[in-house]
This record gives sequence, structure tokens and C-alpha cells, in this order.
Amino acid sequence: MRFELFVAARYLRARRRQAVVGLITAISVIGVMAGVASLIIALAITNGMRRDLQDRLLGSTAHIELMRIAGDGIRNWQPLLDKLRHEPHVTAAAPGLYGQVLISRGPRSGGALIKGIVPKDEQTVSDLLQAVKDGSSAPLNNVGAPGAWPPIVIGSDLADTIGAKPGDSILVTSPQGELTPLGLVPRYQGFTLVGIFHSGFYQYDSSYALTRLNDAQRLFSEPDVISVISFKVDDMYRANTIGKQIEQAAGPGFQSKSWMEQNRELFRALRLEQIVTFIVIGLIVCVAALNILIALTMMVMEKTRDIAVMMSFGVRADQVRRIFLMQGLLISVIGTALGLVLGYVIAWAGGHYRLFHLSAEVYSLDYLPFAPRIIDGVIVAAVSLAVSLIATLYPSASAARVLPAEALRYE
Repeated sequence: MRFELFVAARYLRARRRQAVVGLITAISVIGVMAGVASLIIALAITNGMRRDLQDRLLGSTAHIELMRIAGDGIRNWQPLLDKLRHEPHVTAAAPGLYGQVLISRGPRSGGALIKGIVPKDEQTVSDLLQAVKDGSSAPLNNVGAPGAWPPIVIGSDLADTIGAKPGDSILVTSPQGELTPLGLVPRYQGFTLVGIFHSGFYQYDSSYALTRLNDAQRLFSEPDVISVISFKVDDMYRANTIGKQIEQAAGPGFQSKSWMEQNRELFRALRLEQIVTFIVIGLIVCVAALNILIALTMMVMEKTRDIAVMMSFGVRADQVRRIFLMQGLLISVIGTALGLVLGYVIAWAGGHYRLFHLSAEVYSLDYLPFAPRIIDGVIVAAVSLAVSLIATLYPSASAARVLPAEALRYE
């Protein structure tokens, strides 16, 4: 062991003439540990929020959606769909017809966005049909008996709002009414609730419904018209570029929108939150570094006689400086190591056991997700050690300036 490190370790373990120095040293270690653990937990939460929101968004929606710029829907869509399915990087495509409706059961009702789908195609671009927890989405694949009410699948929170369960009859009212001698009358259609899905993403669970494409077209009086063509691609992070290629292949009058464009503000806010969190909680490490500065300064004052004796035996000033630099570094290393262990243990337990529940109406997620990453630990450890090392510069320089003759004059 190098001389400087040996002396630094001995100084940390030695009994203090002034108990307050040992207390401040212990507080410094605890402060570094708390700061590092807090940073690991905070970064794990922001990473988890981004990961879960992205996974649930991509599970509930397609990578790219193609629509008409004029907004009047896509007519004669079957040949276009078959053509675009064979575009490079496209792995799946599905038609869809969106419309705002009012879904009611008895006196209870709720607004919803209904989507007409072709089930076998929709399952290739969205996971909502696989997320049915109560009932089944299988009736959507059936043609149905003449005169029977068509099937519909809705989100779990919407089902709670209207008090419906599988097998119940619900009424769907479209604001796109039909003109009668008495004026414009809203169109309505009875549906049979066959399934309830739970995606874990509040926006979909509270206001989303799925039915067969031809039933939606009948409800909106739009025969053989769709709103969008949804695509899955082989590289979701190149969705913007692939979307432009699909636009060109579709011809003039079409516009594509990727999942990144649709949710840009959400992920930008999460990124900003991560940066702000790192800065704010990083102040805890800075406070702990100040404690290290105070502890080392008091230790230099306590060990002035020892420093003078060592220098009189030939220890150089730069060696004395390194003794106190290493002492501060040891405090930081111990606190950082303990903080990393504590932070990763709490983050793992929180993510594995889902210890913290959230209000889905506010946060879009029903539990607090954790996603600890090794790279975050490396960055946090580097920042912690760097800040602590900076805090040791002044006391170590003061120790190197001790004059042996002055310090031992009255000994």
C-alpha cells in the first residue's frame, strides 16, 4: 500500500481527540450515500416512466399512421393497403376508422373514441385485443347473425364509468347524425359488450372502444371508407424516415405521422424532468461534499503537529497534500459504494414488487415503474467522486503549507 494511502486510512480509523471531527466524517459518508442512492432511484423512476409509457404507447398504437390531408377519409382503400404492405421496412399494415361517440348504459354514459378494425389485421399492429382481461375479443372475428347487435370491446376504466360488464347491451351514439324532416338527428346503434381490455395506459382504458370495421362504417354512414392505415415497421426509431417513404408511395394528398411525432411533447417533458431531477438531487452530493471539506479542514487543524513531525522526517509537501486528498476520496468512495448498493436494491425492489401505486388519471400509469441502468450508476459515481475530490483541494493544500518549525515551536 502506498505511503499516502496508508496514512490516510489510519487517520480515518484513528480515535479522535475531538469527537466532532469523527461525527462530521460520519455525516459526510451518510450524506454521500443518501445523495447517490437518491440519484439512482430518481433516474430509475424517470427511465421506468419513459420505458413503460413508450412500451404501452407502442403496444396500443402503430408505429406510423397514414391519413388523407383533406380529412375526408380514404376511399378505395383495399388496393392501396395491399400496395403499401409490400413497401420496404413495413412488417404489418391494418385499416381503421375512427370516430367520436357517446357510449351509454342506462343513465350512465361516457365519451369515447371508437375504432372500426379488421381484427386479424389489427392484431399485427396493436396489442389491445391481446389485452382483453374480461370476456373475449373472439366475437369480433365472427360475421354475426342477421339482426343481432354487433360486438364491441371497450377499456376497463370506461366500463367502470358506465357500469358495464361482458354480455351487457350498450348504446353507441354518433354526433354525425342523419337529416330527417324533424332536423338533424344523431345516429345511434345498440352493441353487445363482448370484452373489456386493460392496457395499463389510462388514455386508452378510459376512452377507447373497438368494433368491426363494417359496423363502424354503418354507424357513421361511411360505406367503404377508412380514416387511417396503420403500420408496424422493422425499426421503430426510424419511423419518421419510413413514414416519408410511405407518403411518397401512397401518392399526393396523404400525410403520415409517426409515434415519435404524436408523442414528442410527452417524451421531451420526461427528458427535461430527468435533467432537472439530476441537478436538484445532485445538490445533496454537493452538501455532502461541503461536509467533507469541513471534516478535512478540522482534521488538518487537529493533525498539524503530526504533519509537522512527518515533514521534519522528510515527507514532502506534495505527499502531505495527497494524504488528505486520498482521505477525502476514501470518504467519497465508501459513501458512493454504499449509496449505489442502497439505490439499486430499492429500485429493484420497487420495480419487482410494484410497491408504489399511482393514480392512473394523473400519471397515465397505475404503478411507479423503476428501470435502473448500469450507465446511470457509472455517471452518478463519477460525479460524486469528482465533486468530493474538488472539496478536498482546499484542506489538502492547507495541510501542505504547514511549516514544521512554526507548528513545533511550543511543543
